[in-house]
Amino acid sequence: MDRAPEHVARAVLDRYGTTFAEEAGIDLEDDPAPLFQLLVLAELLSARIGSGIAVAAAVELNKAGWTTPKAMHDARRPAVIAALGRAGYRRYDERTATQLHEMAELVLGRYGGDLRGLAGEADGDVERAATLLQEVKGIGPTGAAVFLREVQAVWPWVRPYLDDRARAGARRTGLPDDGQGLADLVRPGDLARFAAGLVRISRLPKSQDPLGG
Repeated sequence: MDRAPEHVARAVLDRYGTTFAEEAGIDLEDDPAPLFQLLVLAELLSARIGSGIAVAAAVELNKAGWTTPKAMHDARRPAVIAALGRAGYRRYDERTATQLHEMAELVLGRYGGDLRGLAGEADGDVERAATLLQEVKGIGPTGAAVFLREVQAVWPWVRPYLDDRARAGARRTGLPDDGQGLADLVRPGDLARFAAGLVRISRLPKSQDPLGG
């Protein structure tokens, strides 16, 4: 394979460039419901649990119809726990059910159910956005990074967002270890997919050549 940076970036997109939102069936747009679904996914991915299980849990929650802050807030806790359990999200099911209720309550109370209010409060400051995201119970630096990596697809002001995990994946492929250098290799509209691909590469076994074969 040609190891020119542009060709490596294209290979990352082709082989690994599915966002976690896409994997969870979230049609991400700059609208209240999909933004909330992404926040839920970010929380699920924050736990020390496999990303496949976290994505499956998001699918179960969406399938149950809890796709908005109001629906999640009103969901019966035992039903939420059961949905998480069906996805294999059992170690954290009770705690996460509580946190999802509190998340919905915060989004409803502070942002009127619309996370575009968070974007407005951040006023173009990505670090401020990360801080606001971490006011949600259960969202720490990892969850904030997940949300920002993915939401840059519909919030252009977040771009380029390539966090430590994405840069670790870049190092695995010999690509530049800085956000702007990586961003320059792909189109702006592909940055979320590129970042997701690099994160997936960072999680591969160390013995595996991510672009080999």
